[in-house]
Amino acid sequence: MSALDDLEKYRQAKKNKFQKVADKAEEVAKGKDFSSNDDERFWRPTVGSDGNGFAIVRFLPERPEEDFPWVSYWSHGFKGPTGKWYIEKCRTTLSRQSDPVADYNNKLWATELKSNQDQARRQKRRLHYISNILVVKDPAHPENEGKVFLYRYGKKIFDKINSLMNPEFDGEEREDPFDLEEGRNLKLKIKTVTSGPNKFPNYDDSEWMTASKVSDTDEGLAEILTKVYALTEFTDPKGFKAYDELKRRLDDVMGFDTQNDVDDMTKVDVMPINETPKTTESAESVKLDDSSESTDTDDNDEDALMKRLEALAKE
Repeated sequence: MSALDDLEKYRQAKKNKFQKVADKAEEVAKGKDFSSNDDERFWRPTVGSDGNGFAIVRFLPERPEEDFPWVSYWSHGFKGPTGKWYIEKCRTTLSRQSDPVADYNNKLWATELKSNQDQARRQKRRLHYISNILVVKDPAHPENEGKVFLYRYGKKIFDKINSLMNPEFDGEEREDPFDLEEGRNLKLKIKTVTSGPNKFPNYDDSEWMTASKVSDTDEGLAEILTKVYALTEFTDPKGFKAYDELKRRLDDVMGFDTQNDVDDMTKVDVMPINETPKTTESAESVKLDDSSESTDTDDNDEDALMKRLEALAKE
């Protein structure tokens, strides 16, 4: 089958798939629903010495065998009292799977002690998305322009995607930003903001451009489709560590030698850490998801953050 045949299949399927993809975007945006940072398939925006950055990217459709043009996963990244870092993908990404940090956070939250709940917040899981993009303009690295990359991003960028697919106001037309022929380029405008002692890139000023084709020729569109990466590998259960392995890592980071240490940390008589307390509210789903909170800094440069945390974890 030729590249042009693939393009024709894409055109025939895209209208039928849009409703499914748009519904999924709305579901994910409402919160109902890893890779190595040295992976050269990933593109990362560059921030200059002034703390600002700019680029133009185009989100691309998924491969024919996949259902959606993005995947999402949860991770935890925090420093324990031992000075060691816990940087791991969260098993709650997988359907009906428990995770030791999620379980521990639930136990901390159930104590109703402010200090424990503050700790649980610091250990909350973070939501990440991965999509294929075409880099249209990259002033810091023009050699990237015209190339297809994977792009890891956070909630605020995903909300901008969902706002096109599921507009808030009546009368606004629904659009598919992933469409090769009718989608939109996204101007990424990055400003560095300060939150306490930390500085983070902020994407609030990023905006969609007018609808356009990715390429003026069928041959160009077909070539782009051949370069799109598969996304399912990033949520494959084989890429997630087993509960017991993560539990040992958590124990090491927190300095837990025995179950008594865990009980002391939560200051109450608690169940074993691999059991979830029976409370009316789940700390992970109600209070400790960055997908349910809206702050100026919750959509950081995902790759830059993860790379920095992973480096700290190896120290």
